[in-house]
Amino acid sequence: MYETVKVVRFSDMDEVREFVRAAEDCDFDIDVKYNRTMIDAKSLLGMIGLGIKKNIQVCYGGQNKKFENMVEKYVVA
Repeated sequence: MYETVKVVRFSDMDEVREFVRAAEDCDFDIDVKYNRTMIDAKSLLGMIGLGIKKNIQVCYGGQNKKFENMVEKYVVA
């Protein structure tokens, strides 16, 4: 279903806002998973509800260089 799955961690709300803004510019679906919860990455309210300082999976099937560069900043090993 998804071509790319990356694990990221945000440390503050500014990083979450940056992520959502970048996701909104993409013309493909982006989902975020944490445990059994899956939300639309383009939903600021959903992302805020998920919280920060958690390892979450970002799953997407399209390509957008700006979005991918931004995600790389928050990837955890």
